[in-house]
Amino acid sequence: MDMLDLDAVRAFVLIADLRSFTRAADALDTTQSAVSLKLKRLESHLGKQLLERTPRVVRLSADGEAFLEVARDLLSAHDRALGALSADRRRLVLGLSEHVAGTDLPALLARIHAHDPGLLLELHMGLSGALLQQFDERRLDAVIARSEPDDVPRDDGQLLFTEPLAWLATPEWQPRAGEPLPLALLAAPCNVRAIALRTLDGAGLAWREAFVGSGVAAVGAAAAAGLAISPLAKRVAPRGLVDSGARLGLPPLPQSRVTLHSRVRDARSVESLRLLTNGLSAQ
Repeated sequence: MDMLDLDAVRAFVLIADLRSFTRAADALDTTQSAVSLKLKRLESHLGKQLLERTPRVVRLSADGEAFLEVARDLLSAHDRALGALSADRRRLVLGLSEHVAGTDLPALLARIHAHDPGLLLELHMGLSGALLQQFDERRLDAVIARSEPDDVPRDDGQLLFTEPLAWLATPEWQPRAGEPLPLALLAAPCNVRAIALRTLDGAGLAWREAFVGSGVAAVGAAAAAGLAISPLAKRVAPRGLVDSGARLGLPPLPQSRVTLHSRVRDARSVESLRLLTNGLSAQ
């Protein structure tokens, strides 16, 4: 059998990881048609159908599932071999909003390391406002931040995606009748906290702080423990929490914008950053 085309193998792995030809094309900085052609050539070379394509979903076939881990190992070995011959150790200092990170972050970091083992990723997580300030002070190379509709807009960000906040609680959770709505919130200043409280005040609903945490993980844990309801993005919430806003008659929360602010210019680091942002968009 002839040698495998590593570019085609990389395209296949990205399609499998991102569940999208379009996102894979973005990560490779090419077109969707070019990615589709690479995959067709790889399938023809192997004599196997690797993906099951439907209008809405991209799924691995049984042969694709079997080939995926082997493909990862092949790419990892290739990248390690290149890294062993290069003295270029690059550092990417990245800020990532806790309201964006999501529960799939470990898998995303593993993908980036497999894709670019020569990259030293220094990851800082926190609230968007503080991270953007550090970016402006040139302490961070890039920031992935979340902003709410009434935040002061910036003109240096690339929109990655929009998504709503939700009132998250356990499926059976109920507030006590006649009492203010108990909330699990991040400590101020926090834009998500501020927009949620303004939304309740605008609807004339009484509320009280039942739990205040210094991070999203703590707030999500309080909601999962049944202490309160919390305004969060579903992507960052513990499994088992559900959107309970409609059930409890709460006003809907607005769409948030997730943006990338970057001064990264190195092509290899830009590619790794694009892989991360596409992975976040796919969650």
